[in-house]
Amino acid sequence: MKQALAAVLSASLMQAADLPVTKVILYKNGVAYYERAGEVKAGEPGRLDFQASEMDDVLKSLVVDAKGGVSRIRYELSEPLQRKLAGQGIQIREEMPLVQLLDRWRGAHIELKYGGVALTGVIISGRLAPLPQQGQRQELSILTDSGEMRLIDLEAAQGLKLTDAKLQQQFVDALAAIAQSRSKDKRAVFIDTAAGGKLIARYLIPAAVWKSSYRLALADTGDSTLEGWAIVDNASGEDWTNVDLTVVSGRPVSFISRLYEPKFLTRPEVSLPDDQPVAPVLYESAMKKEADARAEGVAVGGMRADRAAKSNRAFAPAMAMAPAPAPESLSFSAGSGMLNINTEAREAGELFEYRFSTPVTAKKGESMLLPFLQQKIGARKLLVYSDRSQLNPRNAAEITNITGKTLDGGPITVYQAGGYSGEALMETLKAGEKRLISYSVDQGTRVTTNFETTSDLVRSFKANRGILITNSAIVTTTTYTIDNADAKEKTLVIEHPVDPTQKLLSPKADETSANKYRFNIKLAAKGNAKLAVVQERELQQTIMVSSLTPDVLADYIQNKQLTAAARKQLEAIAAKKADIASADNELRQIDTQTAEISRDQERIRQNINSLSRIAGQEAQVNRYAAELAKLDTTLAQLRDRQSELRKRHTTLDTELNALIEKLEF
Repeated sequence: MKQALAAVLSASLMQAADLPVTKVILYKNGVAYYERAGEVKAGEPGRLDFQASEMDDVLKSLVVDAKGGVSRIRYELSEPLQRKLAGQGIQIREEMPLVQLLDRWRGAHIELKYGGVALTGVIISGRLAPLPQQGQRQELSILTDSGEMRLIDLEAAQGLKLTDAKLQQQFVDALAAIAQSRSKDKRAVFIDTAAGGKLIARYLIPAAVWKSSYRLALADTGDSTLEGWAIVDNASGEDWTNVDLTVVSGRPVSFISRLYEPKFLTRPEVSLPDDQPVAPVLYESAMKKEADARAEGVAVGGMRADRAAKSNRAFAPAMAMAPAPAPESLSFSAGSGMLNINTEAREAGELFEYRFSTPVTAKKGESMLLPFLQQKIGARKLLVYSDRSQLNPRNAAEITNITGKTLDGGPITVYQAGGYSGEALMETLKAGEKRLISYSVDQGTRVTTNFETTSDLVRSFKANRGILITNSAIVTTTTYTIDNADAKEKTLVIEHPVDPTQKLLSPKADETSANKYRFNIKLAAKGNAKLAVVQERELQQTIMVSSLTPDVLADYIQNKQLTAAARKQLEAIAAKKADIASADNELRQIDTQTAEISRDQERIRQNINSLSRIAGQEAQVNRYAAELAKLDTTLAQLRDRQSELRKRHTTLDTELNALIEKLEF
């Protein structure tokens, strides 16, 4: 079957009509739209040639228009190499010795010359035998037709041949499959039509991304001139002859789907339970209760989504639009002269395209610079300071796109006063948009930066059931000091970073981008200027009132933002905390005194015990006994006071908790 298909495809090569390229649209996402058109005879297919790597995109995007309709589209099967080899029953690995391949063909009949003698027989086995000194030798064992078993040094044999024609053909086919897997040859696609006539094929294939570059003649006053060039690379592998060329600014979504290579699924092996042998069962002794067996059922649900497919004949971007008015002829001040701008520009949905009205011719492997724009553009010269690690701002321009067209992103070479001034990079600029570009360093202006941070008092309070929430602020001031050493006036744009955690207080920004505040400053000739950017970060703190000390509460009570009712509640809590602190302090003092008295009593008892054994010391013993009795009385008084204070502490804690629980403002 495969050979029959190959024969049909081969025959088609002789009869198929080539469809030349008539239209190319280049995008920014790595693909190109191609349109081919030609006349085909009745019964003759149209032929398209592609690289194997292009087939996935072709099969995903191909749209065909034929006068009499399309009956089918044919192309050669792309079968994976391993599957092809498996179909041949042959496995050939890289750097595989011949003897190992022959060992896989045990029993195959072969012919060879060995030692000048022709031998025929069947293969017994093959192996790599180690040599006495170093290396290996390929040894092949065969059973000759005469019944003799021979050991052949394969490297000394000549003219080995497989006599089985079928096996020989399988070997040839396997080698051809390996060669084809490395081949970069084109793949042919044949379009069979129901009748002859005009045939148009449209598709997408991978392509080199087109690039844009600009030249800006920056004028001191008035509008400047912008010149745009498209860099196009013909990496298609074939010549373009009088091709309708369009370049598109924008990035539509594109991806690769593996459609060319056949997909094979591995199916599960299943069998009926009766087909399985029955194994013996070992039962446990009845020393424990039998466990409940639970069968798990798996519900397999299927969902089918039926989708209706439509053929979209509007696949290609429409080009039947009236030509855009030709731009006014402008002289490029940098000396490049007049350009022959011959493009039609228009919006194409979310994209913008430039169509070259004059057909383009380019040889394969050739690149081109094609002018697509030369128009006036709004440009205001100024300085931009963005990098606070640098001392000098940059010479820049504020570009306003007044061309009415989308300007694709790319590098800009800036010229002024007839000479080169620097280079800039611009992102895609829609019609009417403004953008800053910088192209050189202004060494006549210096900017220094100073930072100052101050903490603000609590600005607001909120309390509920023992939780105090305070809002305060940290104010940061960034001061830019600018020194203009040149004898000319300048406009400086300072870009200050946007911090989402801070609020800008002053001054008001002249412009805000996604990540920058922009402030415009007029600099006098040989003059100085300052800009103070003030920002504020609000801080919110949640505090348990029970954890606050009387001193901290006193600070909060003195805050002017606190209401009278809130102050009264906090003062009551502070007073109660002060009473508790006083009780705690007196308890600590009593604890210290009782500990000292206990030590004194122990010392006196030891003295009394020692003097009792000595005659004549009765008076001293009596004095110690009186002192000990006095200390006992003091200790009893202290313990009574300690008990009172503990009871008071408990009462104060209860009262404090009640105040904290009721706290609300």
